[in-house]
Amino acid sequence: MDKENKDDFTFAKLTDLKLPVTLRISQLEGIRHARPFTEILEKPELRFHGVQQSPGFSDLYVTCQLVADNKPLTIPFRTSFKAFKKDYTWNEWVTFPIRYCDLPLSSQITFTVWDIAGPRSAVPVGGSTFRLFGKKWSLRRGKHRLLLWTDCEADGSNETTTPSKMGNRDEMGRLEKLVKKYERGDLPKSDWLDAMAFRKMAEIHAAETEKSQNLFLYIDLPRFDFPVIFTEADTSAVPPTSTAVASPPPPATTVSSSLASDTHLWALIDPDIAKENPVEDKHRRLVRSHRSSPYDREMKPNAKIRDDLNEILNYAPSQPLTLEEKDLIWKFRFYLTRDKRGLTKFLTSVTWRDPSEVKQAVEELLPQWTEIDIDDALELLGPNTVDSRVRAFAVKQLSRADDDELLLYLLQLVQALKFESTANDQRSARSTSSAISYDDSGLADFLIGRAVRNLILGNRFHWYLMVEVALEDRIMAKMYGRVVYKFMQKMLELENGAERRDLMRRQGELIDTLAKRAKDLRTSKDPRPKKIEKLRAAITDSKNNLSSMPPLPLPLNARVEVTGIIAEKCSIFKSNMFPLLLYFQCSDGSEYPVIFKDGDDMRQDQLVIQLFTLMDKLLRKENLDLKVSPYDVLATGPSQGMVQFIPSKTIATIVSENGTLLNYLRANYPDEGSVGTYGVEPAVIDTFVRSCVDFGYILGRDPKPLAPPVKVCKEMIDAMGGVQSVHYARFKNFCFTAFTILRKSANLILNLVTLMVDANIPHIKHRDVHEQVLGKFCLDLTEEQAIEHFEKLLNDTSPFTVVLDRMHDWAQYWRS
Repeated sequence: MDKENKDDFTFAKLTDLKLPVTLRISQLEGIRHARPFTEILEKPELRFHGVQQSPGFSDLYVTCQLVADNKPLTIPFRTSFKAFKKDYTWNEWVTFPIRYCDLPLSSQITFTVWDIAGPRSAVPVGGSTFRLFGKKWSLRRGKHRLLLWTDCEADGSNETTTPSKMGNRDEMGRLEKLVKKYERGDLPKSDWLDAMAFRKMAEIHAAETEKSQNLFLYIDLPRFDFPVIFTEADTSAVPPTSTAVASPPPPATTVSSSLASDTHLWALIDPDIAKENPVEDKHRRLVRSHRSSPYDREMKPNAKIRDDLNEILNYAPSQPLTLEEKDLIWKFRFYLTRDKRGLTKFLTSVTWRDPSEVKQAVEELLPQWTEIDIDDALELLGPNTVDSRVRAFAVKQLSRADDDELLLYLLQLVQALKFESTANDQRSARSTSSAISYDDSGLADFLIGRAVRNLILGNRFHWYLMVEVALEDRIMAKMYGRVVYKFMQKMLELENGAERRDLMRRQGELIDTLAKRAKDLRTSKDPRPKKIEKLRAAITDSKNNLSSMPPLPLPLNARVEVTGIIAEKCSIFKSNMFPLLLYFQCSDGSEYPVIFKDGDDMRQDQLVIQLFTLMDKLLRKENLDLKVSPYDVLATGPSQGMVQFIPSKTIATIVSENGTLLNYLRANYPDEGSVGTYGVEPAVIDTFVRSCVDFGYILGRDPKPLAPPVKVCKEMIDAMGGVQSVHYARFKNFCFTAFTILRKSANLILNLVTLMVDANIPHIKHRDVHEQVLGKFCLDLTEEQAIEHFEKLLNDTSPFTVVLDRMHDWAQYWRS
């Protein structure tokens, strides 16, 4: 700092720091204790953990990742292998592929230390989340000691549960803060005294480590010569006036007070910008009179305002409302009670921290609101609705749905129970004077009541609960366990309740037997023919009760009653997980083939098929039959499940055997007189054209890289007679009609996907899935623009995509 002028100050702007983000993972401090013998007796798998195998120094490694706003900014980095002798020291530099100037203010780095937990598996020793910017928006520098939260991974969310610092500071933390000041030059130096002080600190450090139960990870950040202050990128063409470089040391950037006051040079950032503005808050309370005079009740919008309200009511569920839009909805709240679309927008407009506003909204307006659609009821059961009176209103609306409709949404309604539990758990943390209610909304009782009355609904409900009970989240598993208990108790009140409970118990035993057999066969080193032989022997073995059993509703489809498995027809597929092909004998004499998988998470398949079934119902309601026959899928656990087996051939196989798809159709469904359908039965061509419509476009991700948005391959188009044919024109019209119908039900599909985000299903657990599905519907476009956009996607089949499809077909051929 310039000594002559005390008003001058020196710092560097983040926007001028063009270097990549760098840090050094230094060492782990603290004593790791082996698990007690009693715990190993309860969990024998713990004996394979590194800390048990080599109590001194097991093979630890660290992963770190840069995150911001609940999203990763980089892929995770992992430290290289080190054989530790006397302490856990890595001293390994990490350089992230992102520059300091591109960092958002909420940037954090997650650190997780891992230990070996057996062959090809690891277990977290502890995790810590480190904020890159301090309270005064300055970039952190120098050495840092991070507290590790034992036995869990670092949580990189904004409101992290694994912060690197805690409020209370121990003696070592106090001394380390003084060392930082010393290194910055803020404390005077005295060589002989400093040497004594550092020796004493080493002794204190050893003593603290010995008695502390905590683990700490030390990291080193670059030591810049000046504080680096967070700044937004400047859009003006003003040349930079400050620089910050790690090495070599930067020149001092001294800014006089006259320059600092020049608004053309400096953009001042208001740290309170995200907080509630007291003036606006006062204005809102004046605008929203809680007196509810007769004038308020009779107020009706003019034509212009009515159009504005209509536009707001048509917003997608994820579109936030502005303050002005919320005030407009509040102003005409009594008028909107007759519009079923208005409730979700009105509840978004309520200021939930204002008891009087909440009281009027929930106790006066909610009871007089008109009946709402099911999709809005589902939105009200999502994670954003805390008041149980609102949730109870949504449950009441659900009671209008018949059992078949309820079965369509049951998967998501079981997930919605999580948000009931969360609301109840938060009750104690909230102010008791608040008008928000945290009582039970009755969703669990409603689902139990309907499941008890209907065998098919009850069977699915039972298995959806069983999956949740088996998941790793023990708090949620316990909550679902209570629902299972209430369900079973309620069932006993029925005349045939004991018999139904016994059927569910037998279903569980069947699944357990099949899962154990599938796992043994999957993990055995036997060749496939030997595996098949062992499978058939296990089925015929009377001890397993598989070849013959008293009539039992199949867990996969309770409408099908089975009496055993036909051993000689059963087989095992070639794929990596070696799924079982099981032929069940049915009570009516028919057969029902099923694929049983162990080691695969079937919940995503289950969700996709559920959404396909729903979309087919929505289209049929509008008299559009696209000849879709969704097969049954049921996850019976987090990594196992059953799928209905439909004998089929891939397009690649048909083309290799017949030359073209059209030749195959001619050979199997000939009608020489039908010139317009190329010698194929007209009904067959009609079914083929309808069934090619790709619902998967709405749901998003294709496992192949750079896959086309809409999957219609050249072979399909050729079978219709080419792009100029009348059949291809009909196909495109079917696509446009289906797309338009599904766009009208976008809110329903979006709300169903939103309820699944917290189900911890791979590819669905990411928060961007909601936005991804939203984007597919093009809700920001008019209907004509959306269809035009969809047509462009339909015509987009690049040569590269064709090559990828061929590679995929070859892979499928070798695995079949």
